[in-house]
Amino acid sequence: MASIRDEGAAGILLEVAAEIVANRAPLSEIDGLIGDGDHGVNMAKGFGRAAERIDAEDRLSSAMRTLSDVLMAEIGGSMGPLYGMMFAAMADSLERAGTLDAATFGQMLRAGLEGIEEIGQAKVGDKTLLDAFVPALSAYDAALAQGQDFAAALDVLAHEAAAGRDRTVDMVARIGRAARLGERSRGVADAGATSCALILTTLSRGVARRL
Repeated sequence: MASIRDEGAAGILLEVAAEIVANRAPLSEIDGLIGDGDHGVNMAKGFGRAAERIDAEDRLSSAMRTLSDVLMAEIGGSMGPLYGMMFAAMADSLERAGTLDAATFGQMLRAGLEGIEEIGQAKVGDKTLLDAFVPALSAYDAALAQGQDFAAALDVLAHEAAAGRDRTVDMVARIGRAARLGERSRGVADAGATSCALILTTLSRGVARRL
């Protein structure tokens, strides 16, 4: 069965961090249309600082825990705690498994989603990161149930994360500052869903390349 070991896989998270930093301006631009406009700045600060403290040969779970600590303690905005909880829960799940195969990768993502839901109040359809995360994970699970292999399921996950992000364009925000705009929040992608899609896509591709 195709899998990768936790040990020595921190380079995957460094790739995720690089992608977030590279998209600092677009993420803030999107957020500025209906939110505070600081999403890209805060995300790039957190992921960039964490990357400076991670060695590519570290455990992926350890790298996730480092990122979680930085996001929880060192950046502003509402997304730090949400993503911080997500990566902490994912680190816990991966540490227990020791390796990532198709099943344990799904379990890791499920743990991350539950970490977000533990402290967040949003649900699917509220125009948040959940609108990228939930359908992507569901599509991944469905792909495996249909007999697709790990690599193919990862591709499905990345595709559906991007599709979920795009669907937020037609949604009305019901959570956060954007919710005050009502119908005027329609027509713009959600910044959280956009960063979530970047994270899931880069994470999936990083794992797939190492299988």
